[in-house]
Amino acid sequence: MDVLVLQHIACEPPGAFEDVLVAAGATIHRVELDEGDHLPHWQDYAAIVAMGGPMSVNDDAELPWLTAEKQAIAEAVRAGVPYWGSCLGVQLLAAALGGRVYAGTQPEVGVLPVTLTDEGRSDPVFAGLPAEFLTLQWHGDTFELPEDGVLLASSPAYPNQAFRVGRAAYGVQFHVEVTDRMAREWAEVPAYAEYADRVLGAGGIDRLMGDFDAARDRMLDIGRRMFERWVEIAVAVPR
Repeated sequence: MDVLVLQHIACEPPGAFEDVLVAAGATIHRVELDEGDHLPHWQDYAAIVAMGGPMSVNDDAELPWLTAEKQAIAEAVRAGVPYWGSCLGVQLLAAALGGRVYAGTQPEVGVLPVTLTDEGRSDPVFAGLPAEFLTLQWHGDTFELPEDGVLLASSPAYPNQAFRVGRAAYGVQFHVEVTDRMAREWAEVPAYAEYADRVLGAGGIDRLMGDFDAARDRMLDIGRRMFERWVEIAVAVPR
């Protein structure tokens, strides 16, 4: 299975998701769009994985490659290509399919719980997971569900946390793929650390890293379990 991985900053790779893809025998083609990498033809890939980034999906004027990326995602998903989006990746999916992406009332930053909806508890990817589980949140934008979107998880601050379109297009607002190394890299990015401190108060980044350390293994277990199920679905989709 050839998988296209769309990255938007070097420090936000697929993390634990990449381990799952490798174990499944997938061939990964990684492009970092913010560095000017060419967006390849989606028709050449069996699945697409889109990761996070510091930009907004609405920054087309400053980052014109976002327009092409959203168009490619829309075409691929409508053609039935399996898609997984995390954080920015879920917002890209929503926007590509006509959902509005906009600033939330307040940023959601921290190790925070999400709760599965009734649809989430019966969903092929989310079924069998705890009804509530911890996630790493680090975002200020949210989104409206696109047409035919099925809500799978919610949080008190941001009701739209995960959704599915069709059989194999999934997006999650939260992070459950972040390894220890990735978290430390994020903490060293000045813009990320300043954002955490601004939202959480002085020393916020240090407290956030402490909370992450305490919950890391549980979050990675959840992430691997859900992503393994998505890979099983992606493999089963004829291409």
